[in-house]
Amino acid sequence: MNEFEFIDSIKQKTYRNHSIIKGIGDDAAVFRQPYQDIVTAVDTFVDGIHFSRKTMDPYYIGYRVLAANISDMAAMGADPISYLISIVVPKDWHDSDLKEIYRGLNTIATEYQLDLIGGDTVIGEQLVLSVTINGAVAPNKARYRTLMRPGDYIFVTGTLGDASAGLELLLNDNIKLESNHRDYLIKRHRRPSPRVAFAKGLASIDRLALNDISDGISREVNELAQASQLTIYLEVEDFPISDALKQFSREEQVNHILNGGEDFELLGSVAPNQWTYVKEIAKKTNTPIKKIGIVKDEEHNNGKVFIMKDDEKRQLQASGYVHRN
Repeated sequence: MNEFEFIDSIKQKTYRNHSIIKGIGDDAAVFRQPYQDIVTAVDTFVDGIHFSRKTMDPYYIGYRVLAANISDMAAMGADPISYLISIVVPKDWHDSDLKEIYRGLNTIATEYQLDLIGGDTVIGEQLVLSVTINGAVAPNKARYRTLMRPGDYIFVTGTLGDASAGLELLLNDNIKLESNHRDYLIKRHRRPSPRVAFAKGLASIDRLALNDISDGISREVNELAQASQLTIYLEVEDFPISDALKQFSREEQVNHILNGGEDFELLGSVAPNQWTYVKEIAKKTNTPIKKIGIVKDEEHNNGKVFIMKDDEKRQLQASGYVHRN
């Protein structure tokens, strides 16, 4: 089908959000969001770098691309509202492949009540997807990395390292696991679950720092430390690990957790007197949560992260363990 026929085939007949005034059909979309701060993010995904046909059917490509953007909204404490998707489509991709990408997009968009309000589709040499997502949050309630303070607890949602292990399984047929563990890890890679409900449930907390775990917790926790210019200490034995990931060696577990990324869980920092409330919201939203560290103000170490194991302190760089000099 031609471009206009395709646009017509994905155009929503009705919108889920009352703030959408005009979506697909004009030169630009229009939405109105009174009395809230608008939050916008964009991500670009390239075939062979962020995904491949070997590990992702077109349906999962669409699902996961939008999941990553929704997770950005969760990390900001925002309610996702709408998105735009631009796709560069190679000539060897069929209409059915493109429809499957949009079916994946629509599946998770329906789950999180997002509206597709525009985008672009062009022919090119390599599959590229670029998603722009719009959300809203109450005034002055966006969750910035700079909001961490000394004495805060560091916590994470869910379990870590699963998505990375799932990708390894898809790339290496020689790894043998029980089918239930294998299926769980692969699903965690292909169909992440952004923690929007949990993040929104924390709206009444005045101060909260959040970061989504897209590039591995070692990188994300260093971003928090550097943004707030404080020191973070993590307890390696407190990292939440799924039963499926425990089928790997301990060294492999730690590597997936620290450096694997793409779990799209949330990493947070909160004052100790709010920790009980955070756990209550986690329970209400069926969100596993675990305290894994603490924040300190150490002038000579601020902006750094240290990981504690067997009473030994090691600096954690964005790429993993580095022994202290």
